[in-house]
Amino acid sequence: MIVPQLSKKTNYDNWCLQMKTLLGSQSLWDIVEKGFQEPEEDEEQSVAQIATLEKTRVKDKSALYFLYNAMDESGFEKIANAASSKEAWEILEVAHRGNHRVRQIRLQTLRGEFKWLKMEDKERVSEYITRVEKLANQLGRNGEPMPASRIVEKILRSLTNDFESIACVIEESKDLSILSVEELDGSLEAHEQRKRKMKDTLDQAL
Repeated sequence: MIVPQLSKKTNYDNWCLQMKTLLGSQSLWDIVEKGFQEPEEDEEQSVAQIATLEKTRVKDKSALYFLYNAMDESGFEKIANAASSKEAWEILEVAHRGNHRVRQIRLQTLRGEFKWLKMEDKERVSEYITRVEKLANQLGRNGEPMPASRIVEKILRSLTNDFESIACVIEESKDLSILSVEELDGSLEAHEQRKRKMKDTLDQAL
């Protein structure tokens, strides 16, 4: 089984998504996300409770083992003394995303970038949509999920003048609340290809 590696050169947000998927596929993400409470030393446990606790401990150690295997040397040192997989994950979160104040500042920065994001003159529409989706995903991973309808509206209202006519047609003829980014991408790329073909034809005529 290939474990996604986290190093100084790794995109932490992408690594998080890959690691959550891997842990989820092994039914381990819940123990990392929620953790578990060890009973008090003098607390009496039934046979069933003891068996459940042992299974939970095994799951936690399995998750911690996956995290150990995903680290480079410096990352391993950060989480080596973690008592649980939840604690190890939280250490990594603070190390790569900062504390609450740092995360809020990062979120504000991402909001500003999203607000002022515009398509560049010589940029392909597919490339621009990828940039918008990437920024929307970053916002989501930092605690502000972006609905598809807002992404669609952002794309339509930040295109270059070459797309003004098709953007107006889409806004007037489509329900933007249910229009997918993929469907919008297809319509805009078709328009882009038609414009390029017309330009090539004119160039040849001249």
